[in-house]
Amino acid sequence: MTQWANESMTQFLLDSHAHLDDSDFDPDRDAVIERSRAAGVHHILIAGGGGAADRLDSPLAVAEKHEGFYASAGVHPHEARNYTDALGERIRQLSEYPKFVAVGEIGLDYYYDHSPREVQKQVLIRQMELARELKLPIIIHCRDAWADLREIAAAHWHSSGLGGILHCFTGSIEDAKVFLDWGFLISFAGNLTFKKAENLREAARAIPLDKLLTETDCPYLAPVPHRGKRNEPAYVAAVTQELARLHNLSEEETAQQVLENFEKFLPAALRSER
Repeated sequence: MTQWANESMTQFLLDSHAHLDDSDFDPDRDAVIERSRAAGVHHILIAGGGGAADRLDSPLAVAEKHEGFYASAGVHPHEARNYTDALGERIRQLSEYPKFVAVGEIGLDYYYDHSPREVQKQVLIRQMELARELKLPIIIHCRDAWADLREIAAAHWHSSGLGGILHCFTGSIEDAKVFLDWGFLISFAGNLTFKKAENLREAARAIPLDKLLTETDCPYLAPVPHRGKRNEPAYVAAVTQELARLHNLSEEETAQQVLENFEKFLPAALRSER
């Protein structure tokens, strides 16, 4: 159980995928973090997905300064065309830090196709192989590429037993079930609250609460009622509220379970410190 278990419900909030290292937060990052604390967000995973070494380093640089913050790094599918062995080696070096908890975000994005699809596939496989070597879970970004993702994960990942997170989930219930069987957690972002996102709400209802996470993907995808603004971790409360409604549970129960799911995801060494 988290150390904040005896405090108010808001102390249970989780943002499992934030880009607090993004330049959008350069003018007021400290204020954003203070607002997240005031809202009760004490666990934040800052996810890296750049195609340059400094972009891989920046999530950990922020996470190291704050209790309850963690980091990951990987080459995002948009940046797959820029992947080099040196970037893979930098991920390996970052993995030596205790607060570095996963490889990602990595994956496939066929909506924007900023990198050729075959390049995306090969870079995803290479990073899965690296994560397997490092014995770390992965954080997956997938958009309009579920069939290829399932095929690659079946061949190159699920036998590792390391699992991971499907971040900002946009797939079907069937997609979710496959990855749940492979030990993944499913994370929902602010788009769960959008008016036209009934397909996501159907998937969220079908997924057991002990397999769910909440996130913002900030500065992107601000939830209703903040849509159109720069997103920030404090707004994850709206995602938690929507998941609670979908599962017919209180916000307190939902937030506590989601946080417990995330704490189980953390490496044993970090869990032992809590």
